[in-house]
Amino acid sequence: MATKRRWNLAIISLAIYWPTLFLVAHIPMPEKVHKAGVSDKALHFLAYATLVFLLWIALNPGRKVCWRRAAVWWVLLGVAAYGIIDELLQSYVGRSCDAMDFVSDLAGAVTSCIIMTYLTFWPASLVLVAAIIFGLTNIARERLADVVPVANAMFHLFSYAVFTVIWVCYRRSKTLTISRFEAKWLITTLTPPIALLVFVKGYSLTVGREFPIYDVILSLAGIAGAVAIGTAVLMRKSANQGPPGPDD
Repeated sequence: MATKRRWNLAIISLAIYWPTLFLVAHIPMPEKVHKAGVSDKALHFLAYATLVFLLWIALNPGRKVCWRRAAVWWVLLGVAAYGIIDELLQSYVGRSCDAMDFVSDLAGAVTSCIIMTYLTFWPASLVLVAAIIFGLTNIARERLADVVPVANAMFHLFSYAVFTVIWVCYRRSKTLTISRFEAKWLITTLTPPIALLVFVKGYSLTVGREFPIYDVILSLAGIAGAVAIGTAVLMRKSANQGPPGPDD
């Protein structure tokens, strides 16, 4: 049942993500993005790492990557072919066809497969989302809060909330039950997303990237909201169904 739910989630996410990725890659780059000094190579890496993750789960739910089997090579071959076509088509919409963009695509795809070689769905999701948060936070030379303030605010609010939800789901998959509010539950649930926030913002400061305090406030709001919702859902499920069986 859990594998079926993950498969459904991957299919829906892939159906939304892949067309969106194609659309974004084939429209002129906004001038604001150029001014911010955004690294397009990092964007390509993260975009294709996410694409391969969703594609693998959609095609092989519940299975780690095994390099001795043909499935992973077919996925990489298909994504590589798509990457080539993607780069060639960009020349028709005023964007350049760059071989290094394709290299970044392949690097992201292979990295995603390596992660899924060792980790199952929920841990791999945590690593991928953490990498996306770290990458997008530090992807530009200028402060994104000054260039795209609304998008920056939404990113901080929802990205950390998503990471927290995945962490809660992972803990749930390990037969965790909670029948009432507990301080231990709160601490162990809040620690990873807050640690990620401290690490990401700490890195930004060490490399000279300043950020407005409301970035942190929005991130904490997203974490708190996800914890509150996750706690309520777990308490309800524990009361109605009891603990789940392990599936990872």
